[in-house]
Amino acid sequence: MATARICVLYVVLSTTLAEDFKLKHKPSTKPVRLFTEEELTRYDGSEEGQPIYMAVKGVVFDVTKGKEFYGKDASYNALVGKDSTRAVAKMSLDPADLTSDTTGLTEEQLESLDSIFEGTYKAKYPIVGYTASRILTKDGSYNEAFKPEDQPHFQIKDEF
Repeated sequence: MATARICVLYVVLSTTLAEDFKLKHKPSTKPVRLFTEEELTRYDGSEEGQPIYMAVKGVVFDVTKGKEFYGKDASYNALVGKDSTRAVAKMSLDPADLTSDTTGLTEEQLESLDSIFEGTYKAKYPIVGYTASRILTKDGSYNEAFKPEDQPHFQIKDEF
């Protein structure tokens, strides 16, 4: 009888803890939005109480919970407030690499970029929007390959 009670207690605790874990790690339910380069610079970690945003591959992430890495004077602060795709691919903090331009990256760097994008940013941080570079081509025309319905957390009714 005591063993049965312990088993029931174990199941109840496991279920409760699992539900608690799910509640703490829910993805963002706020609608995402389109950020201009100028808007994104406002979220560079320099103002206390303001969220910290960083874009990779045209996807804007809220990296505020990683404030110790991305906040003001932190080691990776150079990456925030902009699309730092090239810097992430090259694992670089060189100011010349703090751009969305992937021209000339090696296959290895592009694979690293995809791995970090999926395994770090998409896995850890909520998506709050997209940059214009995700939706527009270099000449400013609409990117025909962009499919809103295929984008993470993108809900057509909440956009544009």
